[in-house]
Amino acid sequence: MLTITAIPALEDNYIWLLQHERHAVIVDPGEAAPVLDFLRRNDLQLDAILCTHRHHDHVDGIEELRGVYNVPVYGRSHPKNPHITHDLREGDHLKLDVLDIEFDIIETPGHFEGHIVFIAPGILFCGDIMFGAGCGRTFEGTPAQLHHSLQRLAALPGDTLVYCAHEYTAYNLPFAQACEPSNPDIQRRIEETRALRRAKRPTVPFSIALEKATNPYLRCTSPELIRTLQDRGLVDTGELAVFTALREWRDHF
Repeated sequence: MLTITAIPALEDNYIWLLQHERHAVIVDPGEAAPVLDFLRRNDLQLDAILCTHRHHDHVDGIEELRGVYNVPVYGRSHPKNPHITHDLREGDHLKLDVLDIEFDIIETPGHFEGHIVFIAPGILFCGDIMFGAGCGRTFEGTPAQLHHSLQRLAALPGDTLVYCAHEYTAYNLPFAQACEPSNPDIQRRIEETRALRRAKRPTVPFSIALEKATNPYLRCTSPELIRTLQDRGLVDTGELAVFTALREWRDHF
């Protein structure tokens, strides 16, 4: 049976560890020490590393980990990410026999050039494209690219569990509430998130259905959200214009 464990790292990162029997695969190791400690304490063998993009808090642990476990690193090749041993592109399939799982790969630009996500039935590892009630900043992409990438993820089955790379849900929900103050799903999620964090439990993973009900970036056709933006001066109410206005507002919220 496949199990997925969150290994906390850095300030608010999650390194995801997928385990089947004694075999392990990790996703986006921003540092090596917590991964090495987990593997040793649980007597696990590291078999592969998956990488969604080249931001330092997703790759800085790869070199040290490969010094101990000489394993393949799957991701999008980039001159600034020399750690990738197996290049993945849109439409590729990654079969990991040790876990008995196969991932579909799609390219999701908008946050960083070359960002990809890993999708298996009921599972999404999305790096920094989607967060709990939020999304990544457009460091190297455009709002149009980010919007398109998020729409592709929103089209996944509602029960798909989203494993993003940061514990940002509590940080994002006040903005979601400001966008749609009358949305009961957002209020409910705020209360549930508070309870989880008080218990020192992660808010990740979460479902695509929950994001579609509470994430403003997936709700660009919501009448209340549009009215909120119009009160702030929005004229163009097309989806991309609404998305762009949301992202700009969030950057200064």
